[in-house]
Amino acid sequence: MSWKGYLSFLKLSIKHIINILAIIFLFQTAVLSQTDSVDSSSEQKKDTIFVMHKSPWGAVLRSAILPGWGQIYNESYIKVPIVWGIIGSLAAGWIWNNNKYNNANDLYHQNLNDSRLSANYKFQRNFYRDQRDLFAIYIGLAYFLNMVDAYVDAQLFDFTVKENPFTKQPWLNLNVRF
Repeated sequence: MSWKGYLSFLKLSIKHIINILAIIFLFQTAVLSQTDSVDSSSEQKKDTIFVMHKSPWGAVLRSAILPGWGQIYNESYIKVPIVWGIIGSLAAGWIWNNNKYNNANDLYHQNLNDSRLSANYKFQRNFYRDQRDLFAIYIGLAYFLNMVDAYVDAQLFDFTVKENPFTKQPWLNLNVRF
């Protein structure tokens, strides 16, 4: 991959990251704009204070230190092997491509005199370098999504579905604190 191709790849990556952040911002704005409308005849007391059981930023910090620790904190034990499996398999792919890159790079430098072999090894070297770099991006994305999952799971830890005593219909109760 040439520098021009690499720069266009970076521009495209940055464009995708900006789009993802814009979508996250829009979803967050939609959640913040919703208000609870409580009927005055409801049995809820207005002087009660809601206290979250799980800290969302504590879960993010735990997941940043050790991927999967935020899921353990949120008592989502089934997600831990999934997180470790995804990040571990991506790390194995990165290591494999890095080894292939190093081998192709050594062979390229050894066969600089033979133009046909040199071109083949240069192509392989560039291919495995690009694949290695993509796996690094995927690892970073999986690491980031692990922290996002821990944050969302901690926010929704206190989410309950109760039955409305008057209508006998499910009653959603969502408490969000920022």
